[in-house]
Amino acid sequence: MSWQYASAQEICKIIKSLKTKDSSVYDKISSRIIKLSAPFIISPLTYICNVILSTGVFPDRLKFAIVKPCFKEGNIQEISNYRPISLLTSFSKSIEKLVYSRLITHIEADSILAQEQYGFRAHLSTEKVAFSLINSILTPMNKKQNVGGIFCDLQKAFDCVNHKILLDRLEFYGIEGIFKTLIKSYLTGRHQRVVLGHIIDGNNTSKWEIVKCGVPQGSILGPLLFLFYINDLPKIINKDNNMVLYTDDTNIIITDTNNVNFEINLNQTFKDINIWFNVNLLTLNLNKGQYLEFRSLNCNTTTQINYHQEIFCSVTETKFLGLIIDDVLSWKQHIDLVIGRLSSACYAFRNIKHIVSFATLRPIYFAYVLCIVSYGISSGVAPHMTRKCSSYKRKLLES
Repeated sequence: MSWQYASAQEICKIIKSLKTKDSSVYDKISSRIIKLSAPFIISPLTYICNVILSTGVFPDRLKFAIVKPCFKEGNIQEISNYRPISLLTSFSKSIEKLVYSRLITHIEADSILAQEQYGFRAHLSTEKVAFSLINSILTPMNKKQNVGGIFCDLQKAFDCVNHKILLDRLEFYGIEGIFKTLIKSYLTGRHQRVVLGHIIDGNNTSKWEIVKCGVPQGSILGPLLFLFYINDLPKIINKDNNMVLYTDDTNIIITDTNNVNFEINLNQTFKDINIWFNVNLLTLNLNKGQYLEFRSLNCNTTTQINYHQEIFCSVTETKFLGLIIDDVLSWKQHIDLVIGRLSSACYAFRNIKHIVSFATLRPIYFAYVLCIVSYGISSGVAPHMTRKCSSYKRKLLES
């Protein structure tokens, strides 16, 4: 891996790219303050960044993170239904952006990341991920093949990243010497504490504790380092199968022409990915993972995944990046979801059309309605959506 030192122009560009916020963490320095003082701090900050790059030492004072639990879904009382988001200092994010730009240049120059990986990559939207998944399902179905989808859910994937395995993997991909030392320094010696609510006091704050594994969620470098960590996962599956990755969301499409071979292929693939996860100290959540067998309307055959004398959860529909996919690809459940959202949009438009101008209504429509209707069109929802949503389109036009 080859890299360059930072220039004042690059540091200035990084500071401008920070989101303007008044909030801060333990250092009490917000991104707004950094932006306002940029003309006075660019020169010393550039010097500090170049010292970090040349010595491979990430400053200890920037290794402290406040963790805020972010609710995902399910029972609000269950701790496992919360995602820990790390709030880092603005200076830490600035230096991370600098390191990130050099890593991404190395990745793109040598095409390191697997083609199956779509998460946190430029020009690869969630729509492209959905299109790739649906295409890998429809193609074998049109050839009368058996098709099944394994939708995996990893337990605390970012928090379980083993630092030694990650550093060995980075070295395998050419990140050696000072730059590897810098990544190691960034990962080790980190501290964090959990804060509940917006006011920090002794009643809702834990003690500072050292982080022994994992990459920070909410950081700039964390997602990219995780992509390195699972980059060789697609290589373990059969070449006739397809894998679609969106960061830690692992989805495998199993295909075969023969029923017996299909079941063998399905169970062997599930066993192989579990072995890979165990070797890399990641855990598959068997309670939240799902298996969906795709079929024609006239076919009722089902296949099961047996793992350690337990049957993996078999369903007739699943949610994937905002799309509800059912076993016959009818899109009925997804369209019902969209219709519910459009109903709310119609209600909102009827209530505000008398008090705002058309010039105001138009951007509201694009922001609140069109994005809902258009999402997933490339995946094949469009023909079904047109028939079901025509009445709501008429109501919106009337509004």
